[in-house]
Amino acid sequence: MAKLLIVANLKSYKNENEAKNWLENFKKINDLSLDSAQKEVIVCPSFTQLFSFFSYFSSNNINSAALGAQNVSPFDEGAYTGEVNAKQIKDFANYVLIGHSERRKNFSETQDLLVRKVDMALKYGLNPIFLIQGKETPIPEGVKIVAYEPIFAIGTGNPDTPESAEMTAAAIKANRGYLTVLYGGSVKSVNVKSFTEQPSIDGVLVGGASLDAEELLKIIQNA
Repeated sequence: MAKLLIVANLKSYKNENEAKNWLENFKKINDLSLDSAQKEVIVCPSFTQLFSFFSYFSSNNINSAALGAQNVSPFDEGAYTGEVNAKQIKDFANYVLIGHSERRKNFSETQDLLVRKVDMALKYGLNPIFLIQGKETPIPEGVKIVAYEPIFAIGTGNPDTPESAEMTAAAIKANRGYLTVLYGGSVKSVNVKSFTEQPSIDGVLVGGASLDAEELLKIIQNA
């Protein structure tokens, strides 16, 4: 059995106190005794919480989960006010989400811009998790992990069917050789197994359901 990858995207939620409460519940992951050869967990908080999560994981010996960022600047370090670059992120995380449909829509991120972000991530040793909306979405060179998130399934409670997601994942792998392919879009503890048991799906990207740490732990257990 190939190792499953479970990625939690906390999006633009949680202030400091809310994040502390979430972490207090999430630290129960240590009780799950996860086999790192079977499941890998990545948590992606907002930028304002990334250091807090890093510190909490370290002080509470949460070794069965890694950290990722939700975005990265297309620029290197320099005079780019308001940007967070890959060199800065690398101090706290090993992964970064790039290409989410929310950013494509709300911030008009183009394919050229996303390629530049991928290049910056790779330059500083970050692993990009590149989000695609279908098998036709271009995938930049150097990407090894992709997450298929059909727009109709994001935050709607209406996921794609496992069979349809499997067909898409298989097509992606056929076109690009071996990639780690995740499914995302209304993933919950009650349906996660139906996706992760598909032969071409290597894990899941969890959005809204990950805001509840207890539910996220159930997803990790059930995957």
